[in-house]
Amino acid sequence: MEKPTFDLEKKFLKEGRYDFIAGIDEAGRGPLAGPVVACVAVLRSLPFQKGESDMWDLIRDSKTLSEKQREKAFDFIQENFYIGIGLCDHKTIDRINILEASFLAMKKAVSQILRIMDQELGIKDKDDQNLMILLDGNREIPNFSHSQRAIIQGDKKVKSISAASIIAKVTRDRIMLEMHEKFPDYGFDKNKGYGTKLHVESLKEFGPCEIHRQSFAPVKSWSMEHGA
Repeated sequence: MEKPTFDLEKKFLKEGRYDFIAGIDEAGRGPLAGPVVACVAVLRSLPFQKGESDMWDLIRDSKTLSEKQREKAFDFIQENFYIGIGLCDHKTIDRINILEASFLAMKKAVSQILRIMDQELGIKDKDDQNLMILLDGNREIPNFSHSQRAIIQGDKKVKSISAASIIAKVTRDRIMLEMHEKFPDYGFDKNKGYGTKLHVESLKEFGPCEIHRQSFAPVKSWSMEHGA
């Protein structure tokens, strides 16, 4: 299994053009219900202490971790990174589409982390030339003033992106657990809104709830069939 490193962050910092390197990732593009959540993570200091290698090894692609491992890594990341979180709900996803909603959530996350870093370090939004954003995937964020670099499979290669992927995943999972309490018929505690067989069967039986994404095929098909 490929392990992410801080090599790219160190490379950009060594060049001297940027003071901070951020990783950004999102969770929740594929589900039929709930929000898309983005996270941006900036390591507080390089290098990190050597005696914590086991915990740092947990910071990798969130999909390779168990739920218990992600929860454990979540707290460690919160202690060692500046964190910004942004989300777009199901209504926004339906209005502007999931890709644009993902980008908007990322922009919100960056705005939040700049506010946090301003409070702690005096980093202003106008100082965006000091910040480089590394994002997972092959597309950069459109209409975005900050320096950025898209990294294919970045969550598997770049430690800061891995950290962001874990925070985004855990944050969204917690939201869906809360939604399960409100809408227990769909198994959100198990499927987190993804279109599992049981979820689709529940959708057919009960119809969509208020957090389902009306623009997504299974939900849209039900609405068309029932004239909703």
